[in-house]
Amino acid sequence: ANIADNLRAYINGFSENMREVVEKFDFYNTIEKLDEANLLYLVMDRFKGIDLHPDLVSNLEMGYIFEDLVRRFNEALNENPGEHYTPREVIRLMVNLLLSQDEDALAHNHVVRTVYDPCCGSGGMLTIARERIKEINENADVYLFGQEVNPETYAMAKSDMYLKSKDGRDAENIKQGSTLSNDQHQGVAFDYLITNPPYGKDWKMDKEAVESEAAKGNNGRFGAGTPRISDGQLLFLQHLISKMNPVENGKGGGRIAIVLNGSPLFTGDAGQGESEIRRWILENDWLEAIIALPEQLFYNTGIATYIWILSNHKENKRKGKVQLIDATDIWKPMRKSLGDKRREISPKQIKLITNLFLEFKDSEKVKIFNTTDFGYRKIQVEQPLRLNFQASPERIERLEDETVYKNLVISKKKDKVKKAAEEVEGRNEQKRIKEILGSLPDNVFIRRKEFLKVLNIAFKQSNIDLKSPMKKAILNALSEQDENAEICFDLKGNPESDKNLRDYEYVPLNEDIQKFFDREVKPYIPDAWIDEEYKDELDGEIGKVGYEINFNRYFYTYQPPRSLDEIEADIKKLEEEIIRMLREVTE
Repeated sequence: ANIADNLRAYINGFSENMREVVEKFDFYNTIEKLDEANLLYLVMDRFKGIDLHPDLVSNLEMGYIFEDLVRRFNEALNENPGEHYTPREVIRLMVNLLLSQDEDALAHNHVVRTVYDPCCGSGGMLTIARERIKEINENADVYLFGQEVNPETYAMAKSDMYLKSKDGRDAENIKQGSTLSNDQHQGVAFDYLITNPPYGKDWKMDKEAVESEAAKGNNGRFGAGTPRISDGQLLFLQHLISKMNPVENGKGGGRIAIVLNGSPLFTGDAGQGESEIRRWILENDWLEAIIALPEQLFYNTGIATYIWILSNHKENKRKGKVQLIDATDIWKPMRKSLGDKRREISPKQIKLITNLFLEFKDSEKVKIFNTTDFGYRKIQVEQPLRLNFQASPERIERLEDETVYKNLVISKKKDKVKKAAEEVEGRNEQKRIKEILGSLPDNVFIRRKEFLKVLNIAFKQSNIDLKSPMKKAILNALSEQDENAEICFDLKGNPESDKNLRDYEYVPLNEDIQKFFDREVKPYIPDAWIDEEYKDELDGEIGKVGYEINFNRYFYTYQPPRSLDEIEADIKKLEEEIIRMLREVTE
């Protein structure tokens, strides 16, 4: 009868910091709801025989229990469990890649390392990273830091840290709030940084703070720019880079492991946010490797995912290089699917992928590139404007769509009498313009200069001052593109460009622009030219610089199409099968 009061009293006996965790779980409200529904005793009774002591249930087992519970309840609520946790084998692979180059250094005495996760969820990445460091050196002193936006998962992480650290120091380093808008580890840098940020989630709630931070340039966390508002993955990556321990006198430095979907590899054209962020990363030579993971690894999505490894203290052999690893077919099927998760990576396969990373050699599954191989210059290619002109009734009627012509009958006068008079005058002017155009010869002019001469004479004889905006509107209405017409030149004698024929070429960074243009464009469009005013904002050179990493292009294997005879045989076989099935139905 008194179980609710007794349970509250029991919880109130905890220390203040532990009570904060319970409050974040909103547990007092849960007690009240269960008690009112006469369910509290029944729920408590179900737990009486369960012993979850760490001596009986390992962290790995508890992790899988937690994953399954979160998946079940989030599926029931139609929420996104991918925001709460990452499969344990994916975390282990990320941790292996993160630490693999430092195992010798970690084995030394008096080793102190810090690990940070800005989207720490329940803290799984942090605890597995610490376990791996302890496997390498059980005497290593590992400090964990994290931040989590969701109050309940923050409470899970913090309570887990209280259970696993003797002095509670790691728990105190777990903070709650949005990392993008409220960095609660401001001014702190770390040795190892690992995270799985939400995929394709917008950052509208953090927009004001993020843009304010980006305005600080290199003094802020988002100096490279901001991606599109619908996806904040590259903001988290920039945040991590700002948190890497600096290299001083050849020592120190940080390394990052982050799992992202395919979007950050290629979205955004040259000069746009995503491309500029990739450019910043590659030109600073921070990207060590990208590993393409198998699909169907995560509980809530079967999409392709990629682990990015970044560092500000690359080995000499990796400087100026980026390693791509295709691990898409390194997996084994699960005995039982869990949501969208139908595959997993075994410990042997984790070791295989880690060895591919460490070997750093070109192979069927590994490609090594220069950082500049992913860059290009987007140049603007122009073609000359060629127009014919004709004062035909159909073209004259197009004047009705020209803004300058339409504005003749729009008065801004407030006085009604003056307003009406001005509008009448405008309609009369419209009428006179059409009458003059109707008096022009209706033959087709292929030289703009000749047509302009005829047009100017006609208006001059009618004592109408043809101002430049109206003249432009008339030329626009009475003209059509004509590849056989003479090129239109501006007042300086330069050919005008035809915006409808404007195109763009993507020139590899390692190639001379003019040589590329002469080879790829000139033979097919002899009168085309490069717009020299279309320049990059950072270096001021012709063409905007862009970076993209098209993973599929580098690992694509051509599969020749089947022969027609083989396809025909398959069709005949299917036809025979259909006929057989129809006979069975009719009989």
